[in-house]
Amino acid sequence: MKGVFWLKYGALLAFFVPLPLNFSTMSEVLFFIIFIAFIVLILTLDLGVLNKKSHVLSFKEATIWTVVWIGVSLLFFVLVLFHAEWIHGIRDMAGLYEYKELYAKDLLVSEELSYQENIDHFRKTLSLEYLTGYLIEKALSLDNIFVILLIFLSFKVDPKYYHRVLFYGILGAIVLRFIFIFLSATLINHFHWILLVFGLFLLYSGIKLFIDRNKNEMIDVDKHPVVKFLSKRRLVTKEYHGGRFFVKIDRRWMLTPLMVVLIIVEFSDVIFAVDSIPAIFSVTSDPFIVFFSNIFAILGLRSLFFVLQNAVNKFAYLRPGLSLLLIFIGVKMVLPFVSPYHIPTIASLIIILGILVTCILASIFLPKKDYEKA
Repeated sequence: MKGVFWLKYGALLAFFVPLPLNFSTMSEVLFFIIFIAFIVLILTLDLGVLNKKSHVLSFKEATIWTVVWIGVSLLFFVLVLFHAEWIHGIRDMAGLYEYKELYAKDLLVSEELSYQENIDHFRKTLSLEYLTGYLIEKALSLDNIFVILLIFLSFKVDPKYYHRVLFYGILGAIVLRFIFIFLSATLINHFHWILLVFGLFLLYSGIKLFIDRNKNEMIDVDKHPVVKFLSKRRLVTKEYHGGRFFVKIDRRWMLTPLMVVLIIVEFSDVIFAVDSIPAIFSVTSDPFIVFFSNIFAILGLRSLFFVLQNAVNKFAYLRPGLSLLLIFIGVKMVLPFVSPYHIPTIASLIIILGILVTCILASIFLPKKDYEKA
């Protein structure tokens, strides 16, 4: 039944791709194809070769994969730092001005400087935007990890199938985020005020997350809307069938509970994308940089899940830290609409790192009971 799964996602991709995507040069098309091919290759090696058999991923194995994904993400940062122009096929000043018009009207391009000096500035700008976007997505994905773990525990999923669900969940997330990112970029190009809406929404999300920081939202499986919808139509089996997502019973194909879990994981990712993608647009208006930073961050989500699954209760200051992060990004997006000032990307990177480091150190050195009294 793998064919059925791929057919569904392939149909979804084929239907939506023409809508948001707007490549301005063949170089962008070529770079994007190479990027997707590289991601497909690594994911194929991951599940098809290195993790062909369903098993419980050990802490050591998960840590190695986490380091690998972070390393790959940083290598891409180095590529952007030295060859950012490859992404958009920029070869001269005319190309820089075309990029400025399409993606970054506030990009500093000066006729008084040589092409090499301008392109060096361009490389530093895009690499910094990529790194900041990657950190934002990585930070916000931490809360997503804990929600996914809660889904697995609520549905009593066998731990040896965690990796399988996360793998296919990430494939779906790549398709959905591709649509979301390029559609958002298209809307922003036509309606710049949408950034103000994004900023206000992030402010609301940050404040709400802080207010709800101590809530432990358990999932009532029987009352979950997805479960109720599928159960009423008798589309799902009552029992798991190993690692299968579909099973044929009485000549009728049905979903297994594992597929229901996968659907709910996908929905949870969509909800988190509503926060994380607008947040990255706060540091760059280049949809390619948003997409690359987003994809590299979520690709490492699977292995990071297995590293952190036993440390959920140790991150007592995670949600307050993430709420502060969302509030800061919301302020950054709203600020240009209400004043002549804006927060530079380098300052954003320093503040984001400061929030994350403070959150981690506080969780390590301050007892959880002190946090609960606060």
